[in-house]
Amino acid sequence: MYRQHNILTLIIHHSKFIMMLAALLLTNCRGDEIVVPSEYEYLPIEPKAEQAFDKNEPIGMYLLNEGNMGSNKATIDYVDFCNGYYIRNIYGERNPNVIKELGDVGNDIQVYGNRLYAVINCSHKVEVMDRRSCQRIGQIDIPNCRYICFHEDKAYVSSYVGPVAIDKNAQLGAIFEVDTATLKVTRKVTVGYQPDELVIMDDYLYVVNSGGYRGPEYDSTLSVVSLKDFKQVKKIPVTINPHRVRADRYGQLWITSRGDYKDVPSQLVLIENVESGVKNEQGIHNSKFIIQKLAIPSSEMVILGDSLFFYGVNWNTQTETNNIRYGIVDVKTHTLLSEQIITDGTEMNIKVPYGIQINPYNGDIYITDAKNYVSSGQLHCYSRSGKKKWSVRTGDIPAHMCFVYR
Repeated sequence: MYRQHNILTLIIHHSKFIMMLAALLLTNCRGDEIVVPSEYEYLPIEPKAEQAFDKNEPIGMYLLNEGNMGSNKATIDYVDFCNGYYIRNIYGERNPNVIKELGDVGNDIQVYGNRLYAVINCSHKVEVMDRRSCQRIGQIDIPNCRYICFHEDKAYVSSYVGPVAIDKNAQLGAIFEVDTATLKVTRKVTVGYQPDELVIMDDYLYVVNSGGYRGPEYDSTLSVVSLKDFKQVKKIPVTINPHRVRADRYGQLWITSRGDYKDVPSQLVLIENVESGVKNEQGIHNSKFIIQKLAIPSSEMVILGDSLFFYGVNWNTQTETNNIRYGIVDVKTHTLLSEQIITDGTEMNIKVPYGIQINPYNGDIYITDAKNYVSSGQLHCYSRSGKKKWSVRTGDIPAHMCFVYR
């Protein structure tokens, strides 16, 4: 048995009842809208007191469900590693006075300091909450916002700037700098077309420019922004329609490309010598950067130590099916170590992998399944050896995950 019916269990059940009852009593706060109470589901996780967790061991994990565009169904779920249960739709219950709840299309979620930040793309805002209670603190208004990262008490948010629409004449995107104390925008810099993920190394911010609204004339560059004067100092040609970017401990950048959905496939791109190339700003040459294009289709990735875990989902226009691939790359040697993440065959039950995260403490692997994109998805947990441990129902289009520590 994973848990006994002890006093802790009774307290948890009693607390759940009180919270659900309170949520129902608060339905009038939104007029005719109904506050849907959170749902609690036990997981096969052995409960333990928070004080027993190591400082480097996460006590919980937030999962942001995107929700279908236009449906206003972005939600936040929470995996409670202390008590061993999964909470669905925690934001709505903890914030009964917020009209329309979280908003339309959740695109990124991160913890910084004592706050939780959720980027809500089509609602043109970054929602800011307390990282422990998920209660709303405020919001940052940024048009068509996409992803967020942090550095020295500042948040940096990528933005398509223009309206949410396919347009060959779509304008250039931007990065917004936000003071995390005041939640006010302090600076803005123009970059490439439709910038997506971004990462910071030393004194520079790197953001991939997808040009996603301008297809088939996609962008294919990586913008380099100096944090000191907040100016774009370089654009590096990398690959068509780039989406994600990660930095490893060797100062290298890893970039995923969506391809053009027809003739050019998705791929993984590596950039070496990034710092030395950028810091030599006078008379800089592309030869300062070593760019490798690896024939590995990659949609999403996460780096732990020297291992880059990825999955790729590529739509085949001829067979009208998704070609799905998983694998692990050694970031030091740049070699494909394995074409498996899941080793027990249960990956066959995943229809559309849509998010990946790894617990840095115990190596557990989390992969989400968007299924049909219009109804509940699933979150699957695997051991570091790739054996399935448990699965749970999520909100619609589960995508982005981040950990919470003591």
